[in-house]
Amino acid sequence: MLQSTIHYGIHFGLPLVIAILFYKSYWLKAYGIMLLGMLIDLDHLLANPIFDPRRCSINFHPLHSYYAIVFYIILLIPKKTRLIGLGLVIHIIADIADCSLM
Repeated sequence: MLQSTIHYGIHFGLPLVIAILFYKSYWLKAYGIMLLGMLIDLDHLLANPIFDPRRCSINFHPLHSYYAIVFYIILLIPKKTRLIGLGLVIHIIADIADCSLM
């Protein structure tokens, strides 16, 4: 229960806090863009089983690989891709927290 609360708290709460603090004039749009980072979980559809509560996503699924994570960090640099990069990096942070609580 605690693991799920932390995991989904990071997924939904951290982008909301960042949107409200740093993107006040368009926080809802910023929040929505950052939430799109959850789409990288579509790579779970390639795994068998699709969901395994004992499996760490980091470096198991293609969009959670170390190479992908480096790309997500690079997306933080240009202002045009920063919100997308933030959403993706926050997603990875949530998954790292989840893995560390297993």
